[in-house]
Amino acid sequence: MPDASASPVPPTSPAPPAPPVPHALPVPPTPPVPLSALLAREDLALRRIAGPCDPDTVIHWAHASEMADPYPYLLGGELLLTAGVHVPEEPGPSGDTPGRAETPLADYFDGYVSRIVAAGGAALGFGVAPVHDTVPRALVEACDARGLPLIEVPPETTFSGVARAVWQLMARARLAELRRVTEGQQSLAAAAARPDPVPAVLRRLAQRVSGRAVLYGPEGAELAGAGRTPETPAARALAGLAAVVRPGQTQGPTPSSASDTVQGTHLAAYALGGGQGFVLGVAAPRRDPGDHTIASIAAVLLSLLTGEQQSGSGAARSAALVRLLLGAAPETVAPLLGGERWTVVHARPTADGPAPDAVAASALGTALGSALIDAGGDVVRVLVPGDLEPAPQQGWTCGISAPVGPHEWALADTQAARALARARATRTALVRHAERPALADLVPPADADAHARALLAPIAATPALAETLRTWLSLHGSWDRTAVALAVHRNTVRQRVARCATLLGTDLDDADVRMELWFALRER
Repeated sequence: MPDASASPVPPTSPAPPAPPVPHALPVPPTPPVPLSALLAREDLALRRIAGPCDPDTVIHWAHASEMADPYPYLLGGELLLTAGVHVPEEPGPSGDTPGRAETPLADYFDGYVSRIVAAGGAALGFGVAPVHDTVPRALVEACDARGLPLIEVPPETTFSGVARAVWQLMARARLAELRRVTEGQQSLAAAAARPDPVPAVLRRLAQRVSGRAVLYGPEGAELAGAGRTPETPAARALAGLAAVVRPGQTQGPTPSSASDTVQGTHLAAYALGGGQGFVLGVAAPRRDPGDHTIASIAAVLLSLLTGEQQSGSGAARSAALVRLLLGAAPETVAPLLGGERWTVVHARPTADGPAPDAVAASALGTALGSALIDAGGDVVRVLVPGDLEPAPQQGWTCGISAPVGPHEWALADTQAARALARARATRTALVRHAERPALADLVPPADADAHARALLAPIAATPALAETLRTWLSLHGSWDRTAVALAVHRNTVRQRVARCATLLGTDLDDADVRMELWFALRER
């Protein structure tokens, strides 16, 4: 149990007053362990015999040392374990005990305990074997006087066993804290997806920290809040912290966060991203290790929400959507979106798997240079300004329409869908709709449309037949590629094509027939 590297060097006089602590008390990433939880371990049989019985006493780690002055070797927050090897013997009547200090034990222990307290030690564990049969009475009195919890370690309990128990409790607390943070992140994300995202995020954050969450505007006014309002001094201090982190309020670099404690209330302020001056304020009765992480997640979500509200492009997109819903023509809405010509992109993940989620769709839109994204179903659709050239995206199969004006958005959507089907059938990363002069352009559109309607009338009532025939012809009659493009079995393709031949009363092996049908299907 003793520290083999530490030779007992008892002081020859009472320990001098402790100088200011030269090292800060760090807060480790792992949550501390309540001392009461360690004492509750029946396998250790530890017993508190002196010092305050405070349920809030916590320890950050366990350290064994037999140094007479442990101060230089402590970081703060330790449960210091000692077997008393360094304790001098009580001087005899003549006071000539060789090799031992003649300082009374009361003075020795008072100096020893004061140094532990000065270093920030959380508690002292004293082993009653093999050096001492009992805990010295003078040590008990010194711990009572200095307010240091004193724990008796029985002979059957090793210091390594105590240290292992501390680490087990810390690992358990760490796992619980990680689970709490994960649950907080999920609940905040769900709140951000509600119709009232900002108030919902504030409410959920206030519940998670059992306190108050406030959103301050650029001018310092409280825009929204949730949870129990703290006492007036704490509320004023929280507003003051918000001013500290608000950009432009102080000279020099502005901190991204600040914290304080007022009348037992823990306060924190977080500057939201985007430089708009919004600040998140949090007031809570306690500060658990994961609270900062949970509040930081809320700050990121609020940054996105407030940034979208303040963004000119975001406001323009909202206005464009409202106008379209109210019946405005697409060409009158297009200037709000920032372009006159547009390209439609249809994309699907190259690997088979679940449908792409909103995060993946947003990342694709960012890579293509557009925030106009529709992630519904298995296909992600992106409306890209025509001056941008969509490039192949790793992990995606894409179909690109020709650049069109707003009045042709629906046509471009069809072009992109067909290009994507061809890309998947040919296992190509990106296929563009070919826009070039063709023989079909020599026929007036009205005449071509009338001819197509008449020729395809027998299969017009069944869209699946017309689409299967068009895909089959575009892929040169390949059953397998058509099945991949339409996501059906090849036998289904054969049955549909045979049905088309029967209804149309024609021979699909004739090249002239195929050409005529292809022109008709292009018009339709």
